[in-house]
This record gives sequence, C-alpha cells and structure tokens, in this order.
Amino acid sequence: METPNKTPPPAPGSENNRMPFRGMAVWFLLLALLLFVFQMFSQGPERITKVAYNPDFLGLIEQDKIQKAEIVMEMSGFRFVRGELKDLDEKTGRPKKFKVNIASTDEVQKKLTEKGIAFEVVPQNPYLWQVLSGAIPFLLVMALLYFLFMRQMRIAGKGAMSFGKSRAKLLHKGKNRITFSDVAGVEEAEEEVTEIVEFLKDPKRYQKLGGRIPKGVLLVGPPGTGKTLLAKAIAGEANVPFFSISGSDFVEMFVGVGASRVRDRFEQARKNAPCIIFIDEIDAVGRSRFSGIGGGHDEREQTLNALLVEMDGFDTLEGIIIIAATNRPDVLDNALLRPGRFDRQIVVDLPSLEGREAILKIHTKKIKLAKDADLRRIARGTPGFSGADLSNLVNEAALIAARRGAESVELKDMEEARDKVRWGRERRSRLLDEQEKTLTAYHEAGHAIVLALQEEGEPLHKVTIIPRGQSLGSTMQLPEKDRYTQGRRKLLGMLVGLMGGRAAEELACSDITTGAQNDLKQATRLARLMVCEWGMSAELGPQSFGDREELLFLGREVSRNQDYSEATAQKIDQEVNRMLREAYAKAIEILQTHRDKLDLITRLLIERETLDGQEVVELIKHGRILSEAERGGPSGGPPPIPAPAATPAPAPASEAPPVIGANPRPSLA
Repeated sequence: METPNKTPPPAPGSENNRMPFRGMAVWFLLLALLLFVFQMFSQGPERITKVAYNPDFLGLIEQDKIQKAEIVMEMSGFRFVRGELKDLDEKTGRPKKFKVNIASTDEVQKKLTEKGIAFEVVPQNPYLWQVLSGAIPFLLVMALLYFLFMRQMRIAGKGAMSFGKSRAKLLHKGKNRITFSDVAGVEEAEEEVTEIVEFLKDPKRYQKLGGRIPKGVLLVGPPGTGKTLLAKAIAGEANVPFFSISGSDFVEMFVGVGASRVRDRFEQARKNAPCIIFIDEIDAVGRSRFSGIGGGHDEREQTLNALLVEMDGFDTLEGIIIIAATNRPDVLDNALLRPGRFDRQIVVDLPSLEGREAILKIHTKKIKLAKDADLRRIARGTPGFSGADLSNLVNEAALIAARRGAESVELKDMEEARDKVRWGRERRSRLLDEQEKTLTAYHEAGHAIVLALQEEGEPLHKVTIIPRGQSLGSTMQLPEKDRYTQGRRKLLGMLVGLMGGRAAEELACSDITTGAQNDLKQATRLARLMVCEWGMSAELGPQSFGDREELLFLGREVSRNQDYSEATAQKIDQEVNRMLREAYAKAIEILQTHRDKLDLITRLLIERETLDGQEVVELIKHGRILSEAERGGPSGGPPPIPAPAATPAPAPASEAPPVIGANPRPSLA
C-alpha cells in the first residue's frame, strides 16, 4: 500500500510566509528618501553672504544697494533678513544674495520703507516643517528596525525571535539522492534499516501479525563507518518525509531553547506523519544526567527531558521514527536507550575485507582506474580502515596520478596513497648524513629480519629508510586477513619484532640511540596488557588486574584503580620486565645468527632506500634477490644480486655525534 501523498506545509521563511506588501513598502521608503534628497539639493549650492547688521546692513540700506528683501520670522523667536543686492556676482551673473540676523523687525521695516526698498514679511510654516522634520528621522529609524529586526523574525531558524524554532532540514525527493546501492560494507545494518523502510511502505504486512514498527533506531559505530550515509540512504529509499538535524543544533546560548526546538521539531513531524527524524551526533544532547557535573537546570538536561517525553510520553503518536547516530553510546542516558524509545541498536562496524573491496569499487567508479589495479590487494592491505578512510585513499591516489601526469590511476598510485594515509607522506627534504642513514638502515633491517622469522607473523610489505611522517624509516606489514583475536605466541613474536631495531643498533654499532623510543613504548604497553588484562603471564596466571575508571561526562579513562596489593604490583612489574628482556635477548640471538643477512639488507637499503617484502624474504633465504624466472614468473627479470663482501661496520657512536632527539620509528603497522 502506498503512503498517501501529503503536501507538506510551506517551509518557514518561504514566499508564502512573507509579510504582505513588503516589497511595496521597501520601494515606497526608497522613493520617499530619494524625493527628500532631491528636494534638499535641487536648488543647487547657493552663495549667500552673511553680513553684520551694523554697519554693513545699515550701510547697504543707506547706499540703496538692496534690490529686494524678505523678513523671516520663526516660531522660536529667531529673526533674520535675506534678500538680493543690485550688484551682480561675477561667476554666476546673478544678483548677490545676503543674510543678516536682526533683533527687531520694526526698525528694519521703517528703514526699508524710508528708502523705498521692496520687502515682504514671510512667516514660516512651523507645523509642516515640524511634521516633516520629525517624521523623516522616525521613518528612517523604523525602516532600519524593519530590516534588522522585523525581517529576521519571519525567517525561521535564523532570526533573533525564532531561536525556539527547530533547524531541521527537510530532504526533498530526487535532490542528491543516495540509495542502498551507494552503501557497502555494512550489509547487516543495511538489512535492519531496510526492514524499517519496508514497514513504512507496507505497514499491514507487519501489523497483521500484531507487530509494531520500532519507534527509534540507534546507529552505533566508530567515526567514518557510514552511519550518516546509511541514514541518507534510508531517506532515498523511503517514500516519506525525512527531517535531518544535528544534536548540537538543539543547544544554544539561551536557556530553554533546546527543549523548545525539540517540541517544535516533533510538532512539525506530527503534521507530516508518517516520517523519519534523523538526529546526528545525539551524544551532544543525550549524555547521561547522572554524571555529577551540572545541576538539574542544566540546559542539556532540559533538552534531554523534552526529547524523552516526546519519544515515549503521554502524548506520543504512531508514524514517527527516530533514527540517531553516535560513536559514543557509553555516555548516553539509560532512559534514552530503553525499549520504547530506541528499540533497536544497530552496530555499524569497520568493514571487513570483502566490505572494503566493495567500498573501493563504489569510490573508484568516479575515477579512471587502470586495468591492472587490484582492489583486492588494496583491501587486504587496509585493515582497520573505515569507509571515510577508503574514500580519502581513492582521492589521494587520483591526486598522485594526476601529479605525475598519468592518464589513469594505477596500482602503485593506490599503494602510495595507502602508505601516505597510514604512515604519512615521504619527506625526502629531510636529508640524513651517512652516519644517521647507516644507523637507520641497520635499525629497519633488524626489524625486517626478526619479523620475517617470527612464528605466525604477518607478511612483510615494505622496508624503507625514506623519512615518512614523523619517522626516519619504516618497516611495514600487511595482514593476510582480518583478525579479531590474537594468540599468545603471536603477541610474543610482536614483542620480539619490536625489539629488532634496538637489537640491530647494539649488535652492529656497539651503541644504542633514541630511535627506538616508539618501539619501546609499544612493547611496554603490549607486555603490560598481556599481563594485566589478558592473563597471559605464567607467573600470575589467568587474572585481570586494575579496573578502568572513566568519567561518564567526559567519556574517557582518567585513572585506574589498583585493586591488588603492593606485592602483586611488584610481581606485575617483574613479569613485564621479564617478557621485555626475553624478547630483546631473542632478537639479539636471531640477528647474531643472520648477521650476514643484516649487513646485506642494510647495504641494499642504503643503495635503494626501499625494499619490497618479498625481496627481504629472498635475501634472508637465498642471500640474493631472485629473478622473475626463478620466482616462476616471466623471464627477463633483473639479474640476481650476489652477497656482498664483508661490509665494514659503521663507526662507533663515540666517534660521531649521537643521534639525539631522533624521531621515533613506527615499526609495525
């Protein structure tokens, strides 16, 4: 059954809601202002000479130089005489004009009469002048108030007197329409929201079994996973009005504005039911009221209370579905999450391998992609990427291809864009001297050898000594598949891999530097997690130590309760120290066994700056890089690289300035 086509009421601020004759009033005021200015300046600039009463004015009368005169009497008691002289102005050729202030008109009239000078007494019209002089400023002030105040009152959501109105946007059909075909990687979430769209289109299909449509749906997931995009797809699929608003739009500087806007939003929704209201970032207004920060009159609490009542109170109506999105469900109020308000919580998680490949296919439709571009390989190398990250990756790849003048985006552009998004852009402007370059090469070669020989380790992707981001070099790994759990053996192997850079420095240079700062930080954190949270310590057993304490209002960990004794704390420190020392000793042992391979990979890194993961594995196993024919591929590859002669070790650090303040090298993906 199709939904009845209801014509929505005109949006606030549309042409139908404007004040009648407003355009005519504006033109009338402009015409009046032009007439006033024309009247003031129509006579043009006149040259009027002010003269003194005695002796200038009396002398003019005695010499019979006045042609005519006017005696002007104002209501204020001010008197003056103005007139024309018989002498002509040299510039204009007109009679000269004069003006003189007088105290009494009787004496002036007597002298003018005696000399036979024509004059007249001009009483000024005070009433018309007072009306005009008082009305014109008033009209100007009223016009200014009209444009600054009255006009703003009639623009919904923007005026000073309409701050209590909702700022929700009504999405029109056919305008930038997004459907479920534009959404990928969230198949489970898409199925659940598709059920809501089908209910709106055919409610009898569900009502005949006694079911009811969910009143609210909460989309939960990390940033960039497509929650807002999924809501836009619902708007494109559903044949009902769709109102979109952000949680921050409810709260303003005025007290009570948020609650007023919530009531106004639902009032408009009732007039357009059945409809969908989408609230993006609802945690801005739906945070818990029991955080201990802010009193009962807090503006957010007032807004939340109004939202709770409108969603499931005494005066609720069917046909209004609330869809909200947030990446912080842990800070939301419990009353907001209960059934009856948000009946369903849909998790929009990071995409899987297949989801990432589907997302890449959608985003690459807008660019010219080369035929050899393997999106499956790019998807495999981007674990943990969200939909927004993949969109940025495709855009960066297009920019890189355009920068080098290519006609299409190739696989190498996609891989460079992935490395740039994940590890930062190459910084070839950061020049290293031979000492630092050699030290960096040994550091990364140590990581590469240890990681390649670890049990259950991820395949190597690339080893480079080109500065990228904040690092001087990088050893990158690409997981073969998405992993959601990690085994103890693999985690211990990661500890050994993190120690490979420091072990190579000590073994080859007889010194250690600050370059392993980030490696040690990651290793220490990983070892402490294994002991305190994952129960992977043989000494302490399967037990978790320490509870995280979070401020509900802030939504982040601020401290950790020590619910164990000081003796246990010492055992934890000893166990973490033991795991790190054993990992370091094992890294030293591996590199001593393959010392020739360490020197070989270091020399090639200095020469070529970057080695592929497959090349590193071949150097470790065969002592050289195999040709394409030896790999089983087409012939004609590069000739094998023989093992070098004894490579001299770099000078001890005591003979050269130490690498102080070197940027940390992120060694693991």
